[in-house]
Order: sequence, then C-alpha cells, then structure tokens
Amino acid sequence: GILVDGQLWHGVADSLGRAGYRCIVPTLPLGSHTIPVTDAAALSLPGVAEIVNDAIAALDLTDVTLVGSDTGGGICQLAVDARPDRIGRLVLTNCDAFDQCPPFPFGAVFGMLRGPISIRTLFLLMRIPALRNSPLGFGLLLSRPDARLTADWIRPCLKDARICRDLAALLRQVATADLTEVAARLTRFAKPVTLVWGQGDRVFTPRLGRRLAEVFSNGKLIEVPNARTFVSLDNPDAV
Repeated sequence: GILVDGQLWHGVADSLGRAGYRCIVPTLPLGSHTIPVTDAAALSLPGVAEIVNDAIAALDLTDVTLVGSDTGGGICQLAVDARPDRIGRLVLTNCDAFDQCPPFPFGAVFGMLRGPISIRTLFLLMRIPALRNSPLGFGLLLSRPDARLTADWIRPCLKDARICRDLAALLRQVATADLTEVAARLTRFAKPVTLVWGQGDRVFTPRLGRRLAEVFSNGKLIEVPNARTFVSLDNPDAV
C-alpha cells in the first residue's frame, strides 16, 4: 500500500517460507521505496501494476499466488485484468475497490499531499510517534502500531527529496476511476480468489469486502474479527 513497504508481509512470508513456499516481497514505488523512480509513467496505479506483471515475467514465474493489501489490492486487480495468464490465484486483504480508491478519509488527505513541500511538512510532524501512530495516522489502519515500523515507513520521504517527488507524482495520478472500469471485468478472472478481510476496519469496511467477494465467480470471503486494514500484521496467522 501507499506509505508501507514489504515489512507489512514479513510475518506471513516467514511462516509460508518455513512451510516450503517461495515468497517474493517486492518494494514498489508507493512512497516507502528507497530507489527513486526514473520512469515517470510508472507513478500511477496502472503503472505499478505493470511493474508487478513485468517482475513476474522477468522471473519467469507461473501459477503465481498474487497477494495484495490496501492500495496494493487495487494494483492486484489491475494486474490480473491486464495479464492474467501467469496468475494461478488471487488473495486480497482489506483494499481499494470500485469507487473506493482511495476511501474516506484518504481522498482528502491525498488531495493535500500533491506536492513535495506539503508531503515533507506533514512527515516532519509525523516524526512524533504519538501522532504518527494515533487514529489520525497508522493507528487507523493497525490495532497496535509499532513505532519502529511506522518510522521506517516514513523515513524514505524524510531522507530523500526524490522519494517525496515520486510520492507526490503518484498521488496526483490516483483517481476514483482507476478501479471502477476494471471492476466490471473482474468476473472474467475465473481462478480462485480469497478475500481475508479484517472486520474492525473503519476504512475498507466489511461491507466493501462482501461486495468485492461477490464480483468474482470463484471467490471466497474469510472474515477476521477485530483486525483492521493491515490484517497481515494484526493477525498474520489468519492470512
């Protein structure tokens, strides 16, 4: 998702790795990346979906289980719509869908953060853990935010103005229409789809999860009590 990195998945990936699964956790240019983007066309949700598909092809992967959360779940929807051949199944935790891209209150927040100066100003305030992990910050998305982890997520923008510019460019491109058109075509993806949806989420609500599950012809919904947006951290065993 925007402003998180692969640490979101480490607990899940470690458990799956011990069970014999190969897990690949890429760092995508969503604001917590550390290598500035050279191709401006990549800084949109369809552009990042293309990066995902290019990585799958470059690694010559087949029968992939593609997993996404938050903004990344919307990116997964775009990825399977564009190039489904190498995808064997899809797993989504609480994420953007339909016209909820981004959902309230993030539409207003993203609208304010469309320039590097405004982003850096906010992030300077977010250095204060009590503010960063409050319900106005990552506390809205996590039941028990970890101060070290959330500090890691905002550090790239604080340290490198080029990452701020990347994030600003991306946020200028995020639009409600990104997922409304693709939603009508998701019925074509007939492979297994599992939604693991935190029921304590006030952003990506349980109702949104039920609605998304109904779109897929081979979809299944697993409800996770009390978990918020980042189910992979709130309840990694469920994921």
